Amino acid sequence: MSARMEFDNELEQLHADLVRMGAMVEQSIEKSISALRTENRELAEMIIHGDHAVDSMEKTIETRCLKLLLRQQPVARDLRSISTALKIVTDMERIGDQAADIADISMHLHSSDVAMIASHLEEMAKEAIDMVHASIDAFVRTDMELARQTIQQDDIVDALFIQVRDDIIERIRTDASQAGEAIDVMMVAKYLERIGDHAVNICEWVEFYTTGEHKNTRIL
Repeated sequence: MSARMEFDNELEQLHADLVRMGAMVEQSIEKSISALRTENRELAEMIIHGDHAVDSMEKTIETRCLKLLLRQQPVARDLRSISTALKIVTDMERIGDQAADIADISMHLHSSDVAMIASHLEEMAKEAIDMVHASIDAFVRTDMELARQTIQQDDIVDALFIQVRDDIIERIRTDASQAGEAIDVMMVAKYLERIGDHAVNICEWVEFYTTGEHKNTRIL
């Protein structure tokens, strides 16, 4: 096998690993919201323990990237591919962390309290999950149009976060006895907002991989 063929095979494996990790974090966030909605403690614990697998996959991908950089000294599009992988894997890992954090909070929150405290949280969760799915899909398909649409969707998540915050402020104002639960709900909303931000980051790195530009700045 030629050096080029071996390198292409390594790149394909790197891409496959990223797709697998993307599927893992996508499932984690979906299940964490399900655990919150259904008060499923067993599911929440599974997500928390499963975060170790996400961390392990991150290390595997980073190691593969560094070996490719050191052994092959890639240039142009190949270098962009590896650089993109190193950036995307960090955002994926953080989405996994935040899904685990939501799962942890879900173990001491009642779904009825969540609905009562913040009526917009369910919609916010749906939008954030959609963003994660779309960002990973944009990466897999190298779909610039989908990446741009997903970046714009973050405005919806941010607007819903403000609505959730206002829901919480109003709830505490009318019933201070639920202040503890309200703070937990606010933390869930904050994690969802951050998940949306990480999905935006993934889309921006898809743009870099395609064009060599990141946030309208030429890098490579």
